[in-house]
Amino acid sequence: MIQATTKQGVQPKQRKYNNNLRFKNGLIGWSFITIATVMICLFYFYPMAQALILSFQSGAGTNLQFVGFDNYLRLFTDPTFIAAVKNTVIYLIIQVPIMIILALLISVLLNDKKLKLKGFFRTAIFLPCITSLVAYSVVFKYLFGSEGFINQFLINVSLISEPIQWLTDPFWAKVTIIIAITWRWTGYNMIFYLSALQNVDNSIYEAAKIDGASAFQQFFKITIPMLKPIILFTSITSTIGTLQLFDEVMNITKGGPGNSTLTISQYIYNLSFKYTPDFGYAATVSYAIVIMIVIFSIIQFKVAGDKNA
Repeated sequence: MIQATTKQGVQPKQRKYNNNLRFKNGLIGWSFITIATVMICLFYFYPMAQALILSFQSGAGTNLQFVGFDNYLRLFTDPTFIAAVKNTVIYLIIQVPIMIILALLISVLLNDKKLKLKGFFRTAIFLPCITSLVAYSVVFKYLFGSEGFINQFLINVSLISEPIQWLTDPFWAKVTIIIAITWRWTGYNMIFYLSALQNVDNSIYEAAKIDGASAFQQFFKITIPMLKPIILFTSITSTIGTLQLFDEVMNITKGGPGNSTLTISQYIYNLSFKYTPDFGYAATVSYAIVIMIVIFSIIQFKVAGDKNA
């Protein structure tokens, strides 16, 4: 009788202790989530909302007035904005595919078990990603100068007879920017592909070899389909990065010659700090980037065959 009473007394105490412990653990968990949520809202969503409100205002400096959709209508008649969009889209449709293809090929080569010094090559190719944006841009500016190393090398090997105006010719200036961002970000995408390839069962390739599949066929029939989600991810992130391109253009060509390399992000900077400050219109241009990112991301999801896009 005493033993039964003791058990009945222990169970409510144990239940109360478990409830208190569960409440305490839940409170600790929610405290971490709440802090992170508040910080995200404060530093991400609040500025986004403020920028959206600002995009419906216009005026010099902080003397702003509500103008409705005038700023958005102005985008279609602004020749500088149109030029910046054209330049950015050119970088996007040329540089991103080149970078993705190079990263894929390099990752396949570095995934070969027979390759020696793989660690060295992986580090060397990834190293540009962690270099200072300003530092490497300045180096590229000197390399591709009229009397720079690139021109001297091409003249010495008799590929050209006179220096190419890499920084002052509209066409070659774009080529220089494309080379610069490809050099920097190819290794970044390579790491994603290399990590994914190392998770692919090698028996799949061995079975393909037994069936007589060539290396070319294995690449397109096995590697590409297996890496499809990673390719989609890197394509979207590269698209976002290219649409926000600023540092290379600012430090190498400053948007010249004659706005021929100007990007949308640099135009936002000019509207805010270089020209007479028009923060309202600058916010409108920034939201144009957001809209472009959404459109290009949806297109990429559709091309990749994602039914949830």
